[in-house]
Amino acid sequence: MFDKEKKTLPETSLPNYATNLKDKNSLVSSLYKVIQEPQSELLEPVCHQLFEFYRSGEEQLLQFTLQFLPELIWCYLAVSASRNVHSSGCIEALLLGVYNLEIVDKQGHSKVLSFTIPSLSKPSVYHEPSSIGSMALTESALSQHGLSKVVYSGPHPQREMLTAQNRFEVLTFLLLCYNAALTYMPSVSLQSLCQICSRICVCGYPRQHVRKYKGISSRIPVSSGFMVQMLTGIYFAFYNGEWDLAQKALDDIIYRAQLELYPEPLLVANAIKASLPHGPMKSNKEGTRCIQVEITPTSSRISRNAVTSMSIRGHRWKRHEQPDNNNDTTELGILVIPEISVTNVAGERTGNGEKGRTLGEIDAQHIQGVQETATDPRTESKGLPEIRRQKSEIQN
Repeated sequence: MFDKEKKTLPETSLPNYATNLKDKNSLVSSLYKVIQEPQSELLEPVCHQLFEFYRSGEEQLLQFTLQFLPELIWCYLAVSASRNVHSSGCIEALLLGVYNLEIVDKQGHSKVLSFTIPSLSKPSVYHEPSSIGSMALTESALSQHGLSKVVYSGPHPQREMLTAQNRFEVLTFLLLCYNAALTYMPSVSLQSLCQICSRICVCGYPRQHVRKYKGISSRIPVSSGFMVQMLTGIYFAFYNGEWDLAQKALDDIIYRAQLELYPEPLLVANAIKASLPHGPMKSNKEGTRCIQVEITPTSSRISRNAVTSMSIRGHRWKRHEQPDNNNDTTELGILVIPEISVTNVAGERTGNGEKGRTLGEIDAQHIQGVQETATDPRTESKGLPEIRRQKSEIQN
């Protein structure tokens, strides 16, 4: 039905058509049912139309196709494991078409994706260098020499068919494209992602009976990179309303990674598990999706010009060292008293006059005592010529 609607629309009406198509929940659920039945007669035209949406260039139509990607990958792997390759021809063609479109840019040149590994010596929303300790010094020394590590992905070769050798290379790249658009994926797509991750990891193993998954009972081979991409989507699902399904998928991925002895998925999965809060996150499924992180200040909020006890003490010694006359000193001493006294501020009215005068006298006596006990460098400098004069008389 949506095929005929799209063909009758002009190019300028595609954005409105894509917006309306996204809001048709009944249509989306019907498409999921068609994809889940490999023997359905509607599967081939549905896959063809989804590919037309993807190569139309309209961003929302591209995202509409991407939301079915986890379910398409599961159907392809399930059919491949059952060795019924002929029933997955249209799904394989759709996956290959999306892959070949994504590995090139608009000019037809091969894409090379790059990612710079962040340095621990530079602060981020996840860490502060000061909390790491001695490691921050090592990372800082390396960053000054420009030894930042950049990881490249690509160029990827075009594929005409999926084989056992290139299958997970293509599927891993497709999951990478899906994870790049996770923010735009609806809840039903995140649910599908978590469910297919659990099924892929436990099919053919004893845990399949614990999960009560029916269907195929043969093991589905997976690669280490493919499992890492699955974890990326699951980590996003944790904080976007799919806590229970994501928790189950994470446990199943750890279970499979331990059986396969894959270090990368084990490292990422255990890091995610250690960083999770103790209880489910309350997240609104509508609106902006994000991961909430408590950000601590990376620099001191106290101003350098802030008045502290040390700065007041230093200012006092500097004042004694200035070669001023006695009148200036007494005037400065008089001026200090109203600044320190907090009981008799100019323009304020004290509640008890006697108490105000008593506290003022105590403050004045305290400051006078401090000034008398302090050593005056000027008196020491005056005594030096007298000592030299006595030495000269003795020598004569």
